[in-house]
Amino acid sequence: MPINITMPALSPTMEEGNLAKWLVKEGDKVSPGDVIAEIETDKATMEVESVDEGVVAKLLVPAGTEGVKVNALIAILAGEGEDVAAAAKGGDAAPAKAEAAKAEAPAAAAALAAPAAAPVAAAPAAAPAAAATNGSAASAADGRTFASPLARRIAKDANVDILAVAGTGPHGRVVKADVEAAIAGGGAKAAPAAKAPTAGAAAPAPKGMSDDQVLKLFEEGSYELIPHDNMRKTIARRLVEAKSTIPHFYLTLDCEIDALLALRAQLNAAAPVRKTEKGDVPAYKLSVNDMIIKAMALALTAVPDANVSWTDQAMVKHKHADVGVAVSIPGGLITPIIRQADIKTLSVISNEMKDLAGRARNRKLKPEEYQGGTSAVSNLGMFGIKDFSAVINPPHATILAVGAGEERAVVKGGEIKIANVMSVTLSTDHRAVDGALGAELLSAFRRFIENPMGMLV
Repeated sequence: MPINITMPALSPTMEEGNLAKWLVKEGDKVSPGDVIAEIETDKATMEVESVDEGVVAKLLVPAGTEGVKVNALIAILAGEGEDVAAAAKGGDAAPAKAEAAKAEAPAAAAALAAPAAAPVAAAPAAAPAAAATNGSAASAADGRTFASPLARRIAKDANVDILAVAGTGPHGRVVKADVEAAIAGGGAKAAPAAKAPTAGAAAPAPKGMSDDQVLKLFEEGSYELIPHDNMRKTIARRLVEAKSTIPHFYLTLDCEIDALLALRAQLNAAAPVRKTEKGDVPAYKLSVNDMIIKAMALALTAVPDANVSWTDQAMVKHKHADVGVAVSIPGGLITPIIRQADIKTLSVISNEMKDLAGRARNRKLKPEEYQGGTSAVSNLGMFGIKDFSAVINPPHATILAVGAGEERAVVKGGEIKIANVMSVTLSTDHRAVDGALGAELLSAFRRFIENPMGMLV
């Protein structure tokens, strides 16, 4: 019996992914645990392993296909002793039948609910129904079309109405060649009004200017359109969610970091040397950001009522401080997490952070390495930013925005002196952490920053 391979859900929130690369080809034999493909999610590129043994009978989704829905059929395996060609046909038929059954259900329901029509109206309705089963895009009553993801993407890019393309694939499925033929023929262009709500449907709530309204503000030919990738879509969705559901408030204070800079220099100078293929290298090299992570983790454990997450049913009070750290990567941002940073040494945090940041930039993080956490740190000090406010990343209740350390004039004992000062701003979810509690957390953070020896004991 053919074995269907579907697009896996690589994280709890994943709805679709890009099939970046096949690592097998049709005819290859695979065993459980063999890596068969690379899938791009919104945050990372992950390897997918086979859970079954068999021969690759058919690859249904080409490498490079974007927006493949979770649980969509992507390949077929032939089981032991099974004819590969037969498996390819048999495996392809089952999903098609399932899709056809789903298409028939809404149509049947509509027929039962609709009032009796005059005989003259029934005749023309029969023709489109017959055409659909013979390959006119195999459209369902609810407007869905059976088409390959690649065909859909090409049609969208060319502004072609996929519903008007005749499908020549199995069971009327629209494939790449069908869309290319429609484009070459100059037909099947999507109607400009296709995005308007259908009669009787509730109009969507206003969400600012539409795409068309924005584009009309600029002279045609003065810009190019760059489609959003999954990462940018996810970032946009989560930021809108955060700002519209979390009541933010902000607390800012200055920290003197001369003692921290001096301790960092001492610790780096005392780092043991390791022999590697590239020569002798220090076992660690602490950054200011490493010490900020540690100070934030210790502050959260010192003020445990602020180490929380909000849910409608209960407050989630965490036993450890898992600190996310914002890392800029091409096309977006990701927040790998230092788990239990409150009990890890500075050298462990430093080496772990370098590893996570490197794999984040190559999109090689696992979901468990960037999902969750109890708070986060976002540091723009290396860009010379003095201070800023960061957006809370659910399920966190706080995030610390860190500015640049710079020499400033400070008053000590009635005298003006020069000190290295760093401004930090705590963004806080007011549902979970009130003003006084947020101030207590930020004060604890400053205490560890200005007395850094306390992070070593």
